[in-house]
Amino acid sequence: MNEWPEQPEGARPMRHVQRRPQGQQSPQYQQGYDQGQAYNPNFTQAQATGYDSGYSSGQVYGSPQGGGQGPGGPGGPAGPGGPGARPAGPAPDWRKRIKIGSIVLVVGVLAWGVGTYAWASSQMRNEVDLSKVIERPAEGDCTTYLIVGSDSREGMSAEEKKKLHTGSAEGKRTDSMMILAACSSGNTMISLPRDSWVTIPNFVGSESGKSYPARGGSKLNAAYAMDGPELLVRTVEFNTGLRIDHYAEIGFAGFANIVDALGGVELNIEKGFKDKKSGADFQAGKQTLNGEQALAFVRTRYAFAESDLARTKNQQKFLSALANQAATPGTILNPFALYPTLGAGLDTLIVDKDMSLYDLGKMFFAMKGISGGDGRSMNMPISGSAPQGSLKWDMPKVKQLVEQIKNDQKVTVESNR
Repeated sequence: MNEWPEQPEGARPMRHVQRRPQGQQSPQYQQGYDQGQAYNPNFTQAQATGYDSGYSSGQVYGSPQGGGQGPGGPGGPAGPGGPGARPAGPAPDWRKRIKIGSIVLVVGVLAWGVGTYAWASSQMRNEVDLSKVIERPAEGDCTTYLIVGSDSREGMSAEEKKKLHTGSAEGKRTDSMMILAACSSGNTMISLPRDSWVTIPNFVGSESGKSYPARGGSKLNAAYAMDGPELLVRTVEFNTGLRIDHYAEIGFAGFANIVDALGGVELNIEKGFKDKKSGADFQAGKQTLNGEQALAFVRTRYAFAESDLARTKNQQKFLSALANQAATPGTILNPFALYPTLGAGLDTLIVDKDMSLYDLGKMFFAMKGISGGDGRSMNMPISGSAPQGSLKWDMPKVKQLVEQIKNDQKVTVESNR
């Protein structure tokens, strides 16, 4: 009986090992013996053959110190720090990169700013020629603006006229007028009641070129109706003695569109009022007015006892709030707010031929300064009533007020109403 265990099925045959002829020593062993080395029981075959796996010394296989065929080893690809390894490049110069990035950013912002300025300037309507105004007063130390709100319905549809309660009157008239004096001593906004009793001086027609004699005893808004912005400027200068440097006029539609483009204007209404003619219906308290409500607010006159004077105060209050909201970094530096606002107002804003976008910006910031406490707003001093329900100016106070503005002095004159 064969006691040897049977070979399992499928067992792999052992690799053939070539035996060394009997009595023949390995060359390495033979070399050690030939050199008279003493027998070392720890002498291993690996030492004899010169092979070292690296395990005995704790080296990682394939490391440069090992003898393996990994990266860095003989015959292997060059590893980090190994023979033939590519030297590491210089560290990134982050200061240089930040500097270049900052320059690119500044150039981009400047290009955007220049492009916006050029576009906005092209949208302005520089239509009023103040060089046609004759016999003008001497220039003063402050920059003065005549700001006019007209009842122009230009570009409005029948539906818009109904919505904004503007009516459908042809032509245009002044609905509000005010002088803004931008001075280093403080800014001053002076409302000119449209029912002011003034003299319309002699003038040369802006279109006809004809000369017309003076006309005493007229309401101020008649000057605009007779010959437009140039005669209105001439009349204001003649009756005040104050030179007007720039003119700005906006109609109903443009005013409402600017307010809507800003997302409304926040205003604190001290006392509620209603007016069917303007569409006003306000409760007292802080609230945000849209374009339709804002136009009703500045146009209302019949809800007040002193109709024209009360309305001018509301106009000043709202324009200051409007400028305070428009002349902010959140609007100026935000393209999504700036472009709609400029687009809504510039194509309906009529200015003099010498007025630049920079001058317009200065005007808005001067108005903003008043609402922020840097200056004051007032009505033109009134001394009493005049024919046709008009208002007579207090000329001694008007003269004192004008002298203070001309000489860039702090305004101390008080309005009577």
